[in-house]
Amino acid sequence: MKKVLIIGAGPAGLTAAYELLDKSDEFEVVVFEESEHFGGISKTVNYKGNRMDMGGHRFFSKVPEVNEWWEKMLPTQGSLPYDDIILNRVSNVSEGGPDPEKTDRVMLRRNRLSRIFFNNKFFDYPISFKPETFINMGLGTTMVVGFSYLKTIFFKREEKSLEDFYINRFGKKLYSMFFENYTENLWGRHPSEISPEWGAQRVKGLSIMAILKDIFGKMFKKKNRKVETSLIEEFAYPKLGPGQLWDVTAAEFEKMGGKIIKNAKVVNLIKDENNNLTGIVYEKDGENVTVCGDYVISSMPVKDLVEGMNDVPENCVEIAKGLPYRDYMTVGVLVPKLNLENKTKIKTIGNIVPDNWVYVHERKVKMGRFQIYNNWSPYMVKDIHNNVWVGLEYFCNEGDSLWSMTDDEFAALGVKEMVTLGLISDTECVMDFHVERVKKAYPAYFDTYDRIDELREYLDTIPNLFCVGRNGQHRYNNIDHSMCTSFEAVKNIISGETRKDNLWNVNTEKEYHETSNK
Repeated sequence: MKKVLIIGAGPAGLTAAYELLDKSDEFEVVVFEESEHFGGISKTVNYKGNRMDMGGHRFFSKVPEVNEWWEKMLPTQGSLPYDDIILNRVSNVSEGGPDPEKTDRVMLRRNRLSRIFFNNKFFDYPISFKPETFINMGLGTTMVVGFSYLKTIFFKREEKSLEDFYINRFGKKLYSMFFENYTENLWGRHPSEISPEWGAQRVKGLSIMAILKDIFGKMFKKKNRKVETSLIEEFAYPKLGPGQLWDVTAAEFEKMGGKIIKNAKVVNLIKDENNNLTGIVYEKDGENVTVCGDYVISSMPVKDLVEGMNDVPENCVEIAKGLPYRDYMTVGVLVPKLNLENKTKIKTIGNIVPDNWVYVHERKVKMGRFQIYNNWSPYMVKDIHNNVWVGLEYFCNEGDSLWSMTDDEFAALGVKEMVTLGLISDTECVMDFHVERVKKAYPAYFDTYDRIDELREYLDTIPNLFCVGRNGQHRYNNIDHSMCTSFEAVKNIISGETRKDNLWNVNTEKEYHETSNK
């Protein structure tokens, strides 16, 4: 029996682990997870009955195989969840599906609302052409936006940077209002220094033209209209947050005979004279343990993978060392209410604003986004009728001034900025808080990233190594695309195929990720 060693129990690692045992009985599979938790950045943190989603995770995919997989792990709700029941709201249900009021193993259907907070006003994200948008911008700004966009239709910029990418799709004025500062806050670099590839992958087909097409598609009730990912209006969400999916997956994997070793940090990968990996070394409880294997599936950061491998060419070591990442900090803040007025037609418990998350584009604060966990799932908050559980999100670099703050100092900053933004009246109303840090949350597209193909070519020469997932490929994948890289890796291992191009091609072909009918 062949032995497969999987590094990381996040979405990519656990998908690969489950798929191997589900699709074949010829493999022994062991997963090594550095932390106590499953799901990586997609974990759910339970703090005194209030749950936190690290970064906000909407479950939406245009890949049938992914949707079928999610349905198998967490079946779609067959009845309405608690908040929809008491508010008489409508959401989609699946005949014969589980009742979220009676069982936890269920995927909810949720309405999407994410907005931009700019100049103390809400703007739709993506920017819409509602009267409210033009009122909030004012006549003068609206005209500048319009002429700025018209200019881009006739004078396209050569796309050498993310700045060029955004301006070509939205015009310079909208770019300066809604993309420039937020992007610099997210990455710690000005968009002019970032590769346009990030925009092509994350924003994909979104542009003013795409928004107009979607509006007219709705107006004329066009059948089978194509919908960009950023324009979706409904998404799936695990009852107890995204980590629940990976907790269930891990349990199912172990039921099939798979093994997961937690608190096991992989520090070395052993390569023989034929360029094959023969095993890994992990650190646990202060000791190093060596495990031999026939295949290695890695979802660990490429930087750490290469650093832990012997006999790597100097140019590849240099590229890997220079690959940049952005780290993430969040503080969950429990308050009785928010001071934001709900001017939408969407009913909520306590009439709070109905947003899942809000992009903060105010230059007077460091906050990047805030989530309202009440709106992701009513089961994320212990006392949903009397409390609002908010996650304040900040982007930073490990070791910088933000990262180095104590939990109390960081929470104090977040609460102070809540007052600055008008989310709460004063700091005294805060009932509790909890801080979380996530290293290497976002692989970044600058510094040595422009040489990533050199590194990939070398990694592909190692026949029994398969790099999967967001950090495993240093690519800002969504959950579904991370899963797809693992589907491809498993197919290759089972069939004995050593090529890797099918893994790297996930989420790069325009047709692959932009065309799906709704």
